[in-house]
Amino acid sequence: MDGMLSQDEINALLSGMSSTVSEEKKDRLTDAEIDAIGEIGNISMGSAATTLSALLNQKVTITTPSVSYTNWGEVAASYEKPCVLLKISYVEGLSGDNVLILKEDDVKIITNLMMGAAPEVTDEPLGELHLSAIGEAMNQMMGTAATSMSSMMAKKIDISPPNVDLVDLKENNDFEKMFDEEFVKISFEMKIGDLIDSTIMQLYPIDFAKEMYEHFVSGMSGSSEPNKETTPPPAPAPQYSTPPVAPQPVQTPPPAPAYTQYQPQPVQQVDVSQASFQPFAGDYVATGQKENIDLIMDVPLEVTVELGRTNKSIKEILEFAPGAILELNKIAGEPVDVLVNGKHVAKGEVVVIEESFGVRITEIVK
Repeated sequence: MDGMLSQDEINALLSGMSSTVSEEKKDRLTDAEIDAIGEIGNISMGSAATTLSALLNQKVTITTPSVSYTNWGEVAASYEKPCVLLKISYVEGLSGDNVLILKEDDVKIITNLMMGAAPEVTDEPLGELHLSAIGEAMNQMMGTAATSMSSMMAKKIDISPPNVDLVDLKENNDFEKMFDEEFVKISFEMKIGDLIDSTIMQLYPIDFAKEMYEHFVSGMSGSSEPNKETTPPPAPAPQYSTPPVAPQPVQTPPPAPAYTQYQPQPVQQVDVSQASFQPFAGDYVATGQKENIDLIMDVPLEVTVELGRTNKSIKEILEFAPGAILELNKIAGEPVDVLVNGKHVAKGEVVVIEESFGVRITEIVK
């Protein structure tokens, strides 16, 4: 029997394992807590979708969330490429952090729409400009979501600007340190027009999810009915004694006639005649025209000479640097446009007068 466990030792091990399992299950969310977290995510992300739709000028649909448990290994295995992680910290009303995960290709399409470029996925890696743009979009989205949570929890909820980074989930990163071995995952199906049909994730530590549930229940109970223990009982109605009143005789009004006979009124006679007008003389001559135009001869007008125009996206403008060349919509040698207060009135050619540029008028635009 050397090296074998006794029955008492086996029982002790089994009892220890059962207590560990019970503690793990005790730390998990209950069914009521899972339903509440799903409802919070459904309402708050629905508001966030409206904000994103206004930013992109596209129809944005975010479906009902799915709440489950996961670990970092399962999350990393569901993403082949590096993805964008946004850490959102609650600074008022709630205490904790959560992480929002977006696919790299989805971020490219969203940021291209924001910057006025073609909504396409290219092999170009995400740069600081893309991360800054998606950070601003998510800041507005999650700010709207926090406002919706404030209404549900009957208290002010506020967040700090998201911390945005491009992360390979299969490698060690600072975001992984935020979570225990197991945490809460909320998955949403997101559609943006005909461009994106994808999945986004929100990751919550279990303790933070429980705190959200407690504030949600407290806010709902506070808005539905008052606390019976703290509500004072209604004061008794005051009693008044009324002295007896002597009965008064009832007066019966005289009966009304069955009908009233209509009496016609005499019609007043009015004299009517045709209107007469003074004939118009065609020899009227306007006077003072020269004097009237003289009153505005000294009014200054802004004269602008336009060499040409072009259209550039925000991305291209941000890439301007000394030495950059802009191609205009004018052909070399073509007349320039002369505008007065923004109205095109003439065309001309550029000349040099001593050390200054000038324009010789070649055509008046009618």
